[in-house]
Amino acid sequence: MNRKVIIGAFITVFIGIFAYYSIQEIQPQDIENEPDWMTLTDALDVAPQDDRLILVDIYEVGCQFCRKMSREVYPSNTIRAVLDRSYHPVKVNGNSTDNTIVYKGEEMTEKDFAGLMGVTAFPFTVIMDSEGNVLDRRRGYLDIRGLAQMLRSAESEMGLQATNLN
Repeated sequence: MNRKVIIGAFITVFIGIFAYYSIQEIQPQDIENEPDWMTLTDALDVAPQDDRLILVDIYEVGCQFCRKMSREVYPSNTIRAVLDRSYHPVKVNGNSTDNTIVYKGEEMTEKDFAGLMGVTAFPFTVIMDSEGNVLDRRRGYLDIRGLAQMLRSAESEMGLQATNLN
């Protein structure tokens, strides 16, 4: 009987340690060099004053490729240089009914905004001018090269690249 108790205790301790380290691995971690995300309402208020574009990252909490973009693409030096120069970065949870935003004078949930933008899959990236007009939108994962090309294309379309190189 004593042997069964010792083996049972050993197995319990092993499972406890395994569970603890497993949970530590899935905890969200701070991302180094992450953009300074703002709300869409704030971006739409500030953008006309400094004539910057607005990048909207519409994501879903359980989305693997959304997390990959947040961890690998947005913090990259290439993307950060373009964002810091000409964009106000915004994150919107495409399935959230808790948070409300104001877009073009209409108050709506983030989920309703995602529907208005035509989101059919996550991640979904939208570029707007300083007035909130959609310039470009892409569905799905964008790697560093793809997002940089999208950002620079919108910059050159609006003539911002040369003027915002302070």
